[in-house]
This record gives sequence, C-alpha cells and structure tokens, in this order.
Amino acid sequence: MIVKISPRGSLEQLSQIEASRLQKNVNSTHYQLFRRCALAVLCSGIETDDADALMEKHKDFDIEVVVRERGAQLALINPPQEAFVDGNIIVGIQEHLFSTLRDIVYLSDHYLDQVASTDDEGHFITNRVFRGLRNAKLITDPIDPNIVVCWGGHSINAVEYQYTRDVGYELGLRELNICTGCGPGAMEGPMKGATIGHAKQRVENRRYIGLTEPSIIAAEPPNQIVNELVILPDIEKRLEAFVRVGHGIVIFPGGAGTAEELLYLLGILLDEKNRDYPFPLVLTGPKESKAYFEQIDRFIGATLGEQAQRLYTIVVDDPQQVGRLLKQGMADVRAYRKKREDSYRFNWSLHIPVEFQQPFEPTHDNMSQLDLHPTDDIQQLAANLRCAFSGIVAGNVKQESILAIKKHGLYQLSGDIALMEKMDVLLQSFVDQCRMKLPGSAYEPCYRIIKDD
Repeated sequence: MIVKISPRGSLEQLSQIEASRLQKNVNSTHYQLFRRCALAVLCSGIETDDADALMEKHKDFDIEVVVRERGAQLALINPPQEAFVDGNIIVGIQEHLFSTLRDIVYLSDHYLDQVASTDDEGHFITNRVFRGLRNAKLITDPIDPNIVVCWGGHSINAVEYQYTRDVGYELGLRELNICTGCGPGAMEGPMKGATIGHAKQRVENRRYIGLTEPSIIAAEPPNQIVNELVILPDIEKRLEAFVRVGHGIVIFPGGAGTAEELLYLLGILLDEKNRDYPFPLVLTGPKESKAYFEQIDRFIGATLGEQAQRLYTIVVDDPQQVGRLLKQGMADVRAYRKKREDSYRFNWSLHIPVEFQQPFEPTHDNMSQLDLHPTDDIQQLAANLRCAFSGIVAGNVKQESILAIKKHGLYQLSGDIALMEKMDVLLQSFVDQCRMKLPGSAYEPCYRIIKDD
C-alpha cells in the first residue's frame, strides 16, 4: 500500500540538496531518523514508549520524499491504518508529518552539521534555539504573556490524568495557552482540558504547542491535540525552548523525566543573575498524589535546600487555584518584561548557565563520573542531578541508550551515602508507582545506585 500526501502546515519548499539528504538510503542518518520519527507520528494515539517495539510491529513501513517543482510530497509505504479515516489521513497527523520533515531538514542544516561554538556565555546556543523556533513559526506576533508549560509523566494513572484535564480546563477558561512535551499522559491531558475552556471563552488562535526531540518522539508518539509541533536537536535545547517560550510552568506527577525538568528549572532560577525573576512555578496533583509531592519536596530540600523550595508552590487537589496562580503570575511576568524591555515571545533575559546548555551524552563513562556529592555550589549539584535523571530517562526509552545497556550492563551512579540513599528512595518510588514506563510489563532498572564508603 502506497499513499502520497501533500504538505500541510508550515513546511516551505525543499532544495534539491535538502531532499537528497532524506532520500531512501539505509546508510543515511537523516533518512533513518526521519523514518523513525514519521512512524511515531503516524502511530499518534497508540500508547507506547518503546521505539524498537514500534519499528518491529511496522517493519514493512517506509517513507520517501518525492520532490516536484511545485513542492515536496511524502510517499507512505504500508503506513499504520490508525492514521487514516475512511482512507484519508487524519489532518492533524498530516500536519505533524510535515512539521517533522521541516525540523529534520532544519536540524541537518543548522544543528547536526555545525561545529560546536566556543561561546562561553551560551549566547550562540540560545540563538540556535531561537532560530529553530522561528523556523517553525512558533515565534508569533507580540501578545501578552499567556503560555503555560505543563510538565509531567507519560505514565500516570486515571485519577491523575483526569486532574491534568481539570487543570487544563481552568487554564483554558483564563485564556491561557498550553505547551507540553507533546506526548501522552500529563502532556495530553492539559491540552484536552484547555480545548473545552477555550471553546467556552471563544478563544481564537488556540495554541497547543508540543516541543520534543528526535529520540523522544521516536519512542513516544505525539498526541493529536498538538497544533504546533517542533523537534529540537537534543534534550538541553528542548528544555531551553520550554523556558524561553513559556511564561509559567505547571508540574504534574511524573517519573525521572519530570524530576529532570524540575531540577533543570530550579538550577537556573537559583542563579544569582535570576534573583527575583518572576517565573510562576506550581507543582500540583489530585489528593491521591499528595505523598508524591511531599517526597519530591523532601528530596529538593535535602539536596538543594530551602532556597530551592521557595521557588515553587505546591497545590493539592485544587485546579481552580492553579488557574488563578498562573493567571496572576502572567501579570507579574508582563510587568517585569515590559520594564526590562524584554520580548513577550521569547525570554531573552533569563540567564541560563552554560552547564545547563551543553548536551549531556548518557554514556556509561559519563554517568559513572557524575559528581553526586553535597557541595556549597548547589547550582552545580542541580546540574549534575539533572544529568543523572536525564541518563535514566535515556536508558528507559531511547533506542541508542537501551542498546548500550544491553551491551555494557547497567548505568552506575555513585556518590555520597546520604544523597544516594535519598535518590534511591525517590527512584524506587517512581518504580513502585509505575512512573518509569507505561504499564504492561515489569520495569527493569537501567541503573545501579552505588553508595560511597
């Protein structure tokens, strides 16, 4: 079965050189990357976080870029039938496919093929993030701050999922837009809830932004509510895109990835240059998740201290209060940026230290060499803890990391006895609550905690 589809969304013309990089070739990195991401997009709505299983199930799937004078077409060979209704591809999936094509082409031109900059201040990296978002037409006309980033786990229970929808509804009623990692669970729920709130308020130009990166989207298909999909080149630029585009953040229950995101943001906000910087941050969930947030709060207090705990507000079982806090926070963000003459569309003035921008490759050596010991430099400790959790996420869902673990064994994480005990307890709670992987099979840890003598 071969289906040809034409562009829909923000894709512009492809040059012959760009198209040649994506021609069918088993040795082409760009082609293989595009094929994996395209398959995940076509499987949108299917619950999975296993890229290998997805590829195995659809091993006869292929995709070709057909270049014509009037523009590019995509030829889908044996695509998943879930992407079609009565023989016609679902419009949202069609848009996501061409967003994927657009970003893979852009990545090859502006990220993957570029020599790393020696810019010690990180300005070059921030400009790369900006250009990627601008290329995707995510940087819109100036408007008042209204984008709420929602972080949380892809594997959450039914009660937590409904709560994310309830919060999204309250945000939508207050005419706030949603930005997430674009996957299932706590990334889908707020968008679904916001659609109802937006509809009641007759909000035009409703925005449901999904920010992802190649190895994540290949394992976790984007949800179909997303109407602006952007693929960033790596986790660090994806995280920076969240805090540059967003005006406030809500964090729902999640696993290692959610802990990584929280540590990333706290590490940035702890920087002296960001003192008194208004960035509304709310941790929230239903009453059934109260113990989850108490444990997260204890871990942050024990590792980063009270200064970090003061940067967020925990709200239990009160979606309306979450909506009010974010709406009130938008006014503070607007006043601050207006005074600083900073853009409402892209947060240029927030200082992000270079150690939070540099890509961390979760190899066995890099994971074992992370310095996980108490230190007066809590910002550096936040960066190191962020890397540890990032590596665990990679070991759980990223194909290259899963293969490396099969070959070389579990990641080894070692450090101070007390700190590692706290980390071990937190990670084990994620395992016990089925937050590491989607339910269906027993979780096999990709890491081993080692406590220094």
